[in-house]
Amino acid sequence: MSDKTTVWVLGDQLNVRIGAMRAATPRTHRVLMVESAQKCGGRPWHRQRLHFIVSSMRHFADELRADGFEVDYVRADTMTQGLALHRAAHPGTRVVATEPNSLAASALLARLGIETEETNQFLTPRGEFAAWAATRKSLKMEDFYRRQRTRLGYLMDGDQPAGGQWNFDHENREPPPRDGSNPWGDPLSDPLDDIDRDVIASLPANCTGADPVGWWSTTRTGAFRRLRHFVEHLLPVFGPHEDAMLAANWHLAHSMLSPYLNNGLLMPSDVCDAVQWAYDNGRIPIASAEGFVRQIIGWREYVNGLYWMWMPGYLEKNELGAVRPLPRAFTDPSSTGMRCVSLCAGAVQERGWVHHIQRLMVLGNLALIAGVDPRAMNNWMWESFVDGAEWVMVPNVIGMSLHADGGMMATKPYASGGAYIDRMSDYCKGCAYDRKKRTGDDACPFTTLYWDFLLRHADRFVRNPRMGTQVRAAQKLADIDAVRDRAADVLQMLDAGRL
Repeated sequence: MSDKTTVWVLGDQLNVRIGAMRAATPRTHRVLMVESAQKCGGRPWHRQRLHFIVSSMRHFADELRADGFEVDYVRADTMTQGLALHRAAHPGTRVVATEPNSLAASALLARLGIETEETNQFLTPRGEFAAWAATRKSLKMEDFYRRQRTRLGYLMDGDQPAGGQWNFDHENREPPPRDGSNPWGDPLSDPLDDIDRDVIASLPANCTGADPVGWWSTTRTGAFRRLRHFVEHLLPVFGPHEDAMLAANWHLAHSMLSPYLNNGLLMPSDVCDAVQWAYDNGRIPIASAEGFVRQIIGWREYVNGLYWMWMPGYLEKNELGAVRPLPRAFTDPSSTGMRCVSLCAGAVQERGWVHHIQRLMVLGNLALIAGVDPRAMNNWMWESFVDGAEWVMVPNVIGMSLHADGGMMATKPYASGGAYIDRMSDYCKGCAYDRKKRTGDDACPFTTLYWDFLLRHADRFVRNPRMGTQVRAAQKLADIDAVRDRAADVLQMLDAGRL
């Protein structure tokens, strides 16, 4: 029997403060990490996504070694084989792990008989979220968020919210500046090192997208550098334009910290503590501080809680009966004349990332109103985004974007025509389609499909308090037959990759 316990660290738990690593010392514990060829090659991952995961793992292993830990970094065909190789090298050793962040990994560790310790990678334990949910008739994110603020103490004045209100959404929905100004500067990047280059050279042939160029750091040092840069330079101007989209600026004031939160290089308390300090010291306005903290302790924790409550059945939801394959425009941006879709899908190919409104109101919106299969959309987004994880993609795609759950998560589908995209971006300028038109050969596909979506699902949504007015307006259109005809043509062209 080995005198050391092995902590099996999974690829999205890269922090000595997470779970089973908290009590680990070089004297009492060794670390196992498994790089699985099956997992790396089993899907057409974006090259930057897979590079980020694998390179971060290898860098973390080196950091642990520098701290005195014995690290068994195993490259194996499967996770099971990796564990077997470790046990063969260390007979009789006790192996422990932290609760995984996915159902599949949880099932694997259970099948292999691995003891697990409760994760602290989120601020809300799974049991605590379930207990809160059990007391609610409806699971509104806003209710959860206010409870989080009170429970965790972020941006509070005693028992009241800082600034006198809980939510500054109204102040944080400004369209992009129309004068060509760029108050945000350029995002940070890091030169690729030997580990990065080795990972890139070994990426499977089925990977998609462009090679990494340094946007995404693969070390904790780099992650913290980006956190400091965001808080000091971007967070003060984050709030007003957080929903805006610009063709010439892909990042605006967004933090781009989600990959590091999702793989453990940053903890949510690291981020929220930094925001709280900046607010307390007068560095940032309350609207920006609140808007960002809501994303971390509100939305992110809420989505994670729903994943563990509703899966695995939630992934199979398809209440709107959507069966259309993933549009070619998403994987071949040059194939579409829709400028907004081409720009957003092109950004995904180039960087493996677009911000939340581009995901929801361009890519997700098109998938919703075109009736794209929720499972196909979920798989593509999970595979394509550098911050992709099953726990975050499933609720966001199935519930938020595609309303495939029939309203379990959101009270209405996030469907819109071209007017919203025009208001919140400069994408419509120079587009082949006219966002004001719903019929005709040059009618905006978003505008056409929006009205057609309301007509297709009128029976379902006409009694929805937030949609009834729009549905009844659609049913009274003078050109209703022309809308339906144009929608049929649009969907046919979308399927053929000619839209």
